[in-house]
Amino acid sequence: MPMTNGSLSHISQPGTPSLLRAINERSLLEYLRTHGPTSRAQLARASGLSKPTVSQALASLEQAQLVKAVGQSASSKGGRVAILYEPNPEAGYVLGIDVGRSWVHAAVANLAGHILARADQQNHAQNASSLVAFISQLAHDLVMNAGLSWSQVVHAVIGTPGVLDAQSKRVLFSANLPEWGKQGLLAELQAAFHLDLSVENDANLAALGERSFGWGTDASTFVSLTVGTGIGMGIVINGVLYRGAHGAAGEIGFLPFGLNEAEEQGAVLSENYLGMFEEATSAEGIARLARKHSLPSSLSVKQIFDAAEQGDPQALAVIEQEGYHLAQAVATIAAVLDPELVVIGGGIGQRIELLRAPLERRLQQLTPLRPRIVATKLGADSVLLGAIATALETAHNLVFQHYFNGLS
Repeated sequence: MPMTNGSLSHISQPGTPSLLRAINERSLLEYLRTHGPTSRAQLARASGLSKPTVSQALASLEQAQLVKAVGQSASSKGGRVAILYEPNPEAGYVLGIDVGRSWVHAAVANLAGHILARADQQNHAQNASSLVAFISQLAHDLVMNAGLSWSQVVHAVIGTPGVLDAQSKRVLFSANLPEWGKQGLLAELQAAFHLDLSVENDANLAALGERSFGWGTDASTFVSLTVGTGIGMGIVINGVLYRGAHGAAGEIGFLPFGLNEAEEQGAVLSENYLGMFEEATSAEGIARLARKHSLPSSLSVKQIFDAAEQGDPQALAVIEQEGYHLAQAVATIAAVLDPELVVIGGGIGQRIELLRAPLERRLQQLTPLRPRIVATKLGADSVLLGAIATALETAHNLVFQHYFNGLS
């Protein structure tokens, strides 16, 4: 949810020549962005604009360094050459940041989406203010290491657990990050970054990353299930992210199953409550289940999965139960959304080779609705790539708006 925003409707009065010019130039720029190198003649045919209008628009965009000539192609008429144009990827840059409880991942990319530099650092912050300072410094160092100035960054997207509430301007349901839900966090982030930025739910970004770079390129309706320190889901319907009425669509940690009756009675619906399903299915839930199966409390979740891979019977029992829990969620999702795909990611979700058998076995017992279940194509980078993809959508608008405002 952008903290600052803008659109063409705000840059000129309707019907003025300047607005018509902006519409023409923007439509040509968008065509180049989606179709790649294109000649003047091809742009004229595709847009329905006259060749002189296209030439004038391209000249203005090239002078503003928003497009550039990238070569020539032979024309079908008499062997004449045509100059090809494409958007200038160096017209601006974007930042994507994935803030997790244990790690922070960040990358800077040009407007073509090519990543120029990235950084991965452990998160040792104990409160929100120190985390803001940490990610701000990480981002500034990253931009400098990419050989860029901070002023060249057009937009940043920060992915975190939780839901940004539009009314209170607070990040709700983010108990895994200490104090992250405090009042004034967005203002603190804005002051630290001093650029146009958005804060977005990490599971939503994972879905958007999958839509742009993974399984979602071939599926219009799917869900991306993230299972790790927490659990969340991003929903894409007909190619569009679905947020729900309050931005909380996909907060499946609050599904009312997963714990047994005794554990349910101990749940307290405080602001830091993670949800019944998350309590049972996330990393802490797996660790708790492992202790019940007499596995050493010192074992990490990764070590539990590794033990299961080696055939340890207690570890296999834990994985079996985790697969059953996930099957309950998939059965619910299938009944409500009927997705083409369920993409599973996150640190735990990436161990799908162990989870698949119990998950699918339980799914057959629960429902005849069985969507295809796949592991994410993007590995641990789904949130980061989703942040880059989302930042690019906003950055293209901002770059053009800045150009047009300079002419007004």
